[in-house]
Amino acid sequence: MYSITSNVLSKVTTPPPTIRASMDSAESNSDGYQNILMMRHGDRIDTIEPLWLRTAARPWDPPLVHDGMVRAFQTGQRIRSQIQFPIHRVFVSPFIRCIQTASQVVAALSAVDFDPNATPSKDIISIDKSKLKICIEFCLSEMLNTIAIKPEIAPKDGKFDFMISDLEAMFPQGMVDHNVDPVYKEMPQWEETVEGCTDRFLNLVKTFADKYPSENLLLVTHGEGVRTTFATFKDVDVYDVEYCACAELRRQVVSKDGSIKAGDFEVITSLGQCGIKYHS
Repeated sequence: MYSITSNVLSKVTTPPPTIRASMDSAESNSDGYQNILMMRHGDRIDTIEPLWLRTAARPWDPPLVHDGMVRAFQTGQRIRSQIQFPIHRVFVSPFIRCIQTASQVVAALSAVDFDPNATPSKDIISIDKSKLKICIEFCLSEMLNTIAIKPEIAPKDGKFDFMISDLEAMFPQGMVDHNVDPVYKEMPQWEETVEGCTDRFLNLVKTFADKYPSENLLLVTHGEGVRTTFATFKDVDVYDVEYCACAELRRQVVSKDGSIKAGDFEVITSLGQCGIKYHS
């Protein structure tokens, strides 16, 4: 379980931006709102099986355990059955635990037939590959410092190497969008500050939202990303973020004369028990 105590972050108060973007990239949101879900990955193996680290080739990049896969899939099922809007696009951190989480959620969201008893994705017979698009984004990575990753576990040269083509192959063929320019061309620098990481996550939410104002987005990331986002937009002190916890944000968007005017994000709690604990 991810647990962290922090000071309340200052609330973001920026004037509503005017965004020059096409509304043709996806079916416009019928309710006039853009929705963003920011989700933490599932249960990682090193917290369940500490001995895994002794022989791991990539100790900084632990995969999910089976229960983590199930939790991720069930979270996808819950998102599909409870939210009142479609997910158009999924952005995911390159760490394997996030890739595996996203693959389970995508399977749940894209299954042709909704089966509440299916668990995990191996029970899915058919996927509708037109449902959504997927992109792997370095900017959604774990906080890259010794607070989040122990120095004896981190790569000695500070380089977190990922075979992106191998990670993309974990998703159904045709669902990865190769036409998207990534927000970050490479990984954040090792030993980034907490403040720098906070700015990274808050900026990427706005960047993704402004780039795809007509689409609802799912961002699969790490505990720090969910904590930062939820704490800032709800103006609270978050002290615990569970596996597969999900922060739900929305903002009003209005299209007029070829422009889109967007309001400020607010935290929505319609997903019920979101797995985020905080002090007001």
